[in-house]
Amino acid sequence: MAGKAPRARATGTVGSRAGRGAPRFGVVAARFNEAICKRLLDGALEAFRSHGVEASRVEVHWVPGSFELPQAALYLARTGKFRAMVCLGVVIRGETPHWEHVAREAAQGIRQVALTTGVPVAFGVVTALTEEQAWDRAGGRVANRGEEAALAALEMSEFVSRVGRRHG
Repeated sequence: MAGKAPRARATGTVGSRAGRGAPRFGVVAARFNEAICKRLLDGALEAFRSHGVEASRVEVHWVPGSFELPQAALYLARTGKFRAMVCLGVVIRGETPHWEHVAREAAQGIRQVALTTGVPVAFGVVTALTEEQAWDRAGGRVANRGEEAALAALEMSEFVSRVGRRHG
């Protein structure tokens, strides 16, 4: 289909290595629009599980809203514990332009965390015009953006690992 990006695909099984050296992944989820965000989280956790990442290797942290995602992601990235992270949130258009500011700052902040720290941080923030559109992107008729973000985090963590081995 024209204009539609291919679904993200992670390669291999990254979490199958047991023990202390197995990769850890972080998920930061926004409580604002929590019911929808919980569905995004379910999709992300299922993606990690289906790619061999044990549940004990995924840390989930909740923050008040999407605006707070970058700060939490930066703090977690700086710990050095995570191979990659996923930021999940839901921003739905309201009657004022506030939603645009929140969505833009969340996107820019999440990108900045990845560029500043070198830790892949996947963008799993749904920005929708209506609540129905948000549900559609949280496992409804469109897909689950949380699952897609986790797959992107897995793929980028493999990319960083592979490139680092070649050039490190």
